[in-house]
Amino acid sequence: MHETTRFAIELARRTGELLLKYFRKNDLDTQIKRDKSIVTEADFAADQLIRDAIQSHYPDDFILSEEQERVATHRDDQGVWIVDPLDGTTNFNLGIHVWGVLITHLRNGYPDFAVLNFPLLDELYYAESGDGAYLNGRPIHVELPNKYRPLSFFACCSRTFRDYSVRVPYKVRILGSAAYSFCCLSRGSAIIAFEATPKIWDIAGAWLLVKEAGGVIDTLDGSRPFPFQSGAAYPGLNFPTLGAPDETILERSKEQIRVL
Repeated sequence: MHETTRFAIELARRTGELLLKYFRKNDLDTQIKRDKSIVTEADFAADQLIRDAIQSHYPDDFILSEEQERVATHRDDQGVWIVDPLDGTTNFNLGIHVWGVLITHLRNGYPDFAVLNFPLLDELYYAESGDGAYLNGRPIHVELPNKYRPLSFFACCSRTFRDYSVRVPYKVRILGSAAYSFCCLSRGSAIIAFEATPKIWDIAGAWLLVKEAGGVIDTLDGSRPFPFQSGAAYPGLNFPTLGAPDETILERSKEQIRVL
């Protein structure tokens, strides 16, 4: 494991511990953002912790965080960090346990390592490019359907059935965290994962995790989150993202999930 990955794992754990201090806090300050999603004081506190730590250890790197909403103006020679300090804010705000901290590092425009920490589930996922995907230090892999595994599910978001005609022949689970849907795919629980309107910070780490777990991942509309582009206004860009255990299931799912 690279030293920078160890740093990101420790930072994700520290951020999770910070967020636990805010979880189920009765007077949690909550605001509505321009895109109608919610943000809380916990999001801002976690964001500050992560940015301060990265700037202290890697002062020359560029950071894109959900809570900053900045244009990606960086130099080609800079390392890039993509951060979602609290993925699943609605779950967090409602006292539901499925939420996490997402920290992804990019090199030459593509994710080269990622950490996805879900503290209340005791699940910390990480992946390094070319070195596999892991859950709590143990390797994980996507799973194809087989007679010994009769149950699996289609993980998606609530917007899926509002904006798409869906004919996927699996049980549906809406988990409330974009990244966690792809974590379930990566560890072999979900057979397909789809998020209708994720931002780059929702999917950057999941993109690498799915691939390193042996799966395939793509956008449904042909958009390209990677390579990361300097000057792009990522806060305004959505990347409808679909993941599956192999290319056959991915292509079949593209036919089964159609824009209304």
